[in-house]
Amino acid sequence: MGSMHPAARAEDAFNSVLGTLLSRRGFVTRVLAYSGYASSTQARVMGRIVLSRVDAADQPIDPMYASVRRGIRVFMAAPQSRQPVQVRLGDAVVDTHSDRGGYFDITLQGHGLEPGWHHARVRCGTVESTAPVQVIGDDIRFGIISDIDDTCVVTSLPRPMLAAYNTFVLPETARRVVPGMSALYRSLLAHNPGSPMLYLSTGAWNTQPIINRFLQRHGFPTGALLMTDWGATETAVFRSGREHKRSQLRRLAVEFPNIQWLLVGDDGQHDPEIYDEFAAEMPDNVRAIAIRQLTVTQQMLSHGHPLSRDDGRASPTFKVEGGDGYALFQELSCLRTLDTGVSHA
Repeated sequence: MGSMHPAARAEDAFNSVLGTLLSRRGFVTRVLAYSGYASSTQARVMGRIVLSRVDAADQPIDPMYASVRRGIRVFMAAPQSRQPVQVRLGDAVVDTHSDRGGYFDITLQGHGLEPGWHHARVRCGTVESTAPVQVIGDDIRFGIISDIDDTCVVTSLPRPMLAAYNTFVLPETARRVVPGMSALYRSLLAHNPGSPMLYLSTGAWNTQPIINRFLQRHGFPTGALLMTDWGATETAVFRSGREHKRSQLRRLAVEFPNIQWLLVGDDGQHDPEIYDEFAAEMPDNVRAIAIRQLTVTQQMLSHGHPLSRDDGRASPTFKVEGGDGYALFQELSCLRTLDTGVSHA
């Protein structure tokens, strides 16, 4: 405890005070269970234990309410650290505890379930929730990993003021979708039944309910979200978004060695660099890279100048670029090595 970073100690102290105040106001323990994924032998289930009021955070989309609901609401909860958590999926059961941020991220062995979608039961004390989990068959050879910010939803990140506005102030239904991206993903998955769709983002787990509703509202395929905690770590003030993406990609390559991934991102941040590095490190796990090109205006808003961050280096794998999902679909249809079932020109 003495070696913990001062920012982490300050965060823990704040959360302790916040938890006490919210408990006095009648807030209750809630289990936020996130979507997970699994192979035939093991499963990954994630979630968070918080103190929160029982509101519409996890209820079905209500357009009238969502039109005024702002992002700041999802941050109004106190994490519950070191709480006992039990996760049950099929034949597998694991007992664990939430970490200092209230999170749990566990691996269950021997669930014994067939490929398809199942539900894990997550219990904390007397409170229960369920987490959807996709079991991916051993015969699956193709999958999609997609960024979210400026790939699925127009966010103009990472400029701090715009990021804060988009995250905390903007009403949910005012967020703009990138044209054609959901259609691209649905088409690819329709030609590859049983293939996984995963969303890899540096966004905060707190925004997961908003992101899920956004993806659902705009017809994106269901898939696990792999997000991160914006809080301090035991060794640093901020977590590294790049390292989060790198570590998740490597983990997926180990967990699914037979799957070749289509990696989709944008040129507004570091996706091209991260994807190229991963393709060079593990070429057998990458089928292609698709980069959504931001407009000049979006490039200016994203990082202050009109030029892409792409340094012009040749990609070690097949790589296509386009301004939206429709353009990327046309580019991907020309790659005969990408066996999507799409007719080739």
